[in-house]
Amino acid sequence: MGSASFSKRAQALLRVRNQLLRECLAELLAVFVLILITLSGSAQMVTSSGTKGNILTAYLAGALAVMVAIHTAGGVSGAHLNPAFSLCMCLLGQLPLWKFPIFVAVQTLGSFIAAGAVYALYYDAIQFYSNGTLAASGPLETASIFATYPAEYLSLSNGFLDQVMGTALLIVGILAITDGRNKRVPEGLEPVAVALLVFSIEVSMGSNCGCPMNPARDFGPRLFTYVAGWGRGCPHAHAAPVPSRDNAWWWVPVVAPLLGAAVGTALYQLLVALHHPAEDGGGARGGKRDDGSSTAIPLGAGPWDK
Repeated sequence: MGSASFSKRAQALLRVRNQLLRECLAELLAVFVLILITLSGSAQMVTSSGTKGNILTAYLAGALAVMVAIHTAGGVSGAHLNPAFSLCMCLLGQLPLWKFPIFVAVQTLGSFIAAGAVYALYYDAIQFYSNGTLAASGPLETASIFATYPAEYLSLSNGFLDQVMGTALLIVGILAITDGRNKRVPEGLEPVAVALLVFSIEVSMGSNCGCPMNPARDFGPRLFTYVAGWGRGCPHAHAAPVPSRDNAWWWVPVVAPLLGAAVGTALYQLLVALHHPAEDGGGARGGKRDDGSSTAIPLGAGPWDK
């Protein structure tokens, strides 16, 4: 009886009632979970020299992380997890424009903190593997655990196109999965479907530059590596230089996914969504909050538990 009373008092004291703050806290935790699992998959692969993981297991970890993250915040913030998707929601009128920079800041902060957590978790492994040197280039580089980098052959323009196309496909897939007037997945299975979508893109479009598709996922951890001592180098800086291989690469995974989000949103609206018969009604589950934002938004769209 006493413990129940204490629990109620603690809940009354700690409970956040401001809707925006609740959304930010949920988004922060969801992104932290997403990046913690994603980067840990990469760290296990790199520091074990492939003996305890490979590129496939790293991609699988990232895809499953998406599923867990959506469940973590889907019913509160919509689990955007990605500035590119937040932009998509703004373009569709599902998210007020003034919320966009707030969500981006929270997503980037969550990614930065998660990168620090992975560094702490794999500190001994990173030091052992790299002989105590935090290298962003050379055969024992470890910067690619945290941020994505272009393959040796990749030009800046090709890398930019890669991220526009990959993110556009991600947005098209998410909008289709959550479109109530299309062949949507059964209610409650959206996180699984989105995770499979992410996995399919990673295993088919990941060789060029690691398939970031998420400005916060790339910039937050990249900023952490800069602060932690890796510097601004590229893992392949020792090779013959090409346009995308210098320090100018960092902006590509930031800008290109945003353009890809706009392209993907436009494609789905122009080729599918705008042509649904008016009498069908429906659409994604969810409604409107008082501030104009939609309750119908997971990493991709529409919370399944509203």
